[in-house]
Amino acid sequence: MRRDLCDGVGIARLLNATLVLPKFEVAAYWNESSGFGDVFDVDYFIQKMNGFIKVVKDLPTYISSKEPFRVDCSKRKGQFDYRETILPLLLEHHYISLTPAMSQRRDRYPQYAKATLCQACYSSLRLTTSLEKRALELLDAIPKPFLSLHLRFEPDMVAYSRCEYPNLSPSSLAAIKAAGGEDKKPWTGEIAQSWRKRGKCPLTPNETALMLQSLRIPTSTNIYLAAGDGLMEMEGFTSVYTKVFTKSDLLNREDFTRMHGNTKAALDYYVSINSDAYVATYFGNMDKMVAAMRAYKGMHKTLFLSRKAFAELTSQGLEEEELKKALWEVHRNDFEIGRGSALPDCFCEFKQ
Repeated sequence: MRRDLCDGVGIARLLNATLVLPKFEVAAYWNESSGFGDVFDVDYFIQKMNGFIKVVKDLPTYISSKEPFRVDCSKRKGQFDYRETILPLLLEHHYISLTPAMSQRRDRYPQYAKATLCQACYSSLRLTTSLEKRALELLDAIPKPFLSLHLRFEPDMVAYSRCEYPNLSPSSLAAIKAAGGEDKKPWTGEIAQSWRKRGKCPLTPNETALMLQSLRIPTSTNIYLAAGDGLMEMEGFTSVYTKVFTKSDLLNREDFTRMHGNTKAALDYYVSINSDAYVATYFGNMDKMVAAMRAYKGMHKTLFLSRKAFAELTSQGLEEEELKKALWEVHRNDFEIGRGSALPDCFCEFKQ
């Protein structure tokens, strides 16, 4: 959502348009209905974007009664595409709604649009006062120093990946089946092996523990688990790394149960950009945003574990110490530099 918002800001600047504060369509992710103002400081955002684009909280009444003209931006590639195709629609309808644009080529934007997008992403978004207070309380409660680990092994994530895992517990298999339904049956045979070798399969907690050991991260390390509810097979991780902390453990139970899914995710994001080190087992939007923000803040101990390398090495029959040694060689450069592999995707120039 943060990425889509920043994209919307960049597009508004390309079109010289006014941005209306977005509505979060969150049912697909969290099954709840928090809004922009529940997570971000609205007045601060509008103030910080002043001079870049105009932002309004609501539409004027003569427009709000109309349905917006919906525009699919999923295949838009750059500034000329927007100006030649989308701008005429905006001029005709006055009010358009943009779908998320995952295939954006932000590197093709002119400098002024890049600057506007970066202003939104890195300088204009801050949590609400109450949420930031809670985030600071959470950060203070985690024993220091600590590593923030973004682990992705929830039933819906595994079902979506369509990966085959032969040694999961019956309860995990049932949860994955329920999350995926008939449309997301796992691949089998050669297709499953090819899919795994392409690095498409989420690492299990047990595999993650092995990879952290290959990087010589002590098993006594304090680890904050930045993840949603419902992680499966955690025994394989916590039996090796025993000092694991979660927001549900550290926050007041009553406060935690009242929080929206978006606000819980915002806490994970806040803790992750302020952690002593950040390790991601996936390469999703949160991981890229955290890596870029950590670079912006000068905190470079960031690493993405290679699912592709793990699949390739295990398919060769490597096990135990031999596998750990090979995994260390794969991650050595990124681990020693500490910048992670997401930064080439970030077009903003960070100047200390």
